[in-house]
Amino acid sequence: MAKPLDYHTIREIFTRFQAADAEPKGELDHTNVYTLLVAVALSAQATDAGVNKATKSLFQIIETPQQMLDLGLEELTDHIKSIGLFRQKAKNVMKMSQILVDDYEGIVPNSRAALQSLPGVGRKTANVVLNMWWHYPAQAVDTHIFRVGNRTRICPGKTVDAVERAIEDNIPVDFQLHAHHWMILHGRYHCKARKPQCRTCIIRDLCPYEDKTE
Repeated sequence: MAKPLDYHTIREIFTRFQAADAEPKGELDHTNVYTLLVAVALSAQATDAGVNKATKSLFQIIETPQQMLDLGLEELTDHIKSIGLFRQKAKNVMKMSQILVDDYEGIVPNSRAALQSLPGVGRKTANVVLNMWWHYPAQAVDTHIFRVGNRTRICPGKTVDAVERAIEDNIPVDFQLHAHHWMILHGRYHCKARKPQCRTCIIRDLCPYEDKTE
C-alpha cells in the first residue's frame, strides 16, 4: 500500500482547499434532516443532479416520515422513477419511514448505528447525514474520495473502510469537518476519473500522481 503524504503536505493541501471554498456544501437538495436522509439514500448509484430533479416536486409535499407513508408506495415510485433502482429504493424509503414513525416518534436518530439499522441506509449514507446535518466529522467515502485519496496519497487505502480510517488518521482535525466535501468536489470537478484537470489543479505541485495530464 502506498505511503500517505507527510503531515505538512496534507496540511498545505487542505489549507488550499479551504482558501478556495471555506464552507463547502453537499449538492443534494433537502428541506430538513428527514428529506436529507431520503435524498442521500436515493443517491446510491445515481448522480446528485438526477436525485434533485426527481425529488424537486416530492419535497414540496413531503417533509415527514408520516407524510411519506400517507403518500404511499405507488406515488413515491412514480416520483422517483427516473432514478436507478427506483423500485427497490422506493420500498426502502417506505420501510425506513415506517420504522421512524414506529420506533423513533418520527424523528431521525443521530447515531451511526441507529441510522444504519434503517433499510437502505449504509455507513456512507449515515456518515453523510451525520456530517451535513449534525456537523459531526464523519467521512463518507464515495468513488470520488476513493480515487482522490489514492491518487494524491492524502488517504490511500485498498478498501472504502481503509480510506475512511486514513482520512481520520492523516487529515488534521481542524479540516476534518469539511474534508470529505472538499475531496468529493475535487474529484467531481477536477481530479476526474478519465481526464483529470491537472493543468488547473490547485494542488498539482503537491500531488505525487504520475500520470498527470498536461
